[in-house]
Amino acid sequence: MKNLGDMMKQVQAMQSRMAEMQAKLEQSTVTGQSGGGLVKVTLTGKGAMTKLEIDPSLLKAEEKDILEDLILAAHADAKGKSETMMAEEMQSVTGGLALPPGFKLPF
Repeated sequence: MKNLGDMMKQVQAMQSRMAEMQAKLEQSTVTGQSGGGLVKVTLTGKGAMTKLEIDPSLLKAEEKDILEDLILAAHADAKGKSETMMAEEMQSVTGGLALPPGFKLPF
């Protein structure tokens, strides 16, 4: 049963690192952009949008559809960066514990 005890210690250490990682992700931000920087979206590491910047040159009624597309593209860019950052953090947390394929954290 020594193996089980060691595994439980690893799990407890991982839980502690997970809590730290989640706090870090909440404080971290990523910015995605589209249209050559005309539209920028800032997300937290957990994916919450905290800021939207739109260049004034896009604020024309006839360019409404373009602006909407650029906002969606900037959000997708930021979301991809946020997911990459989260995956890297998860790798650092779970690095010492082999997880079964398909097993995802946080639960």
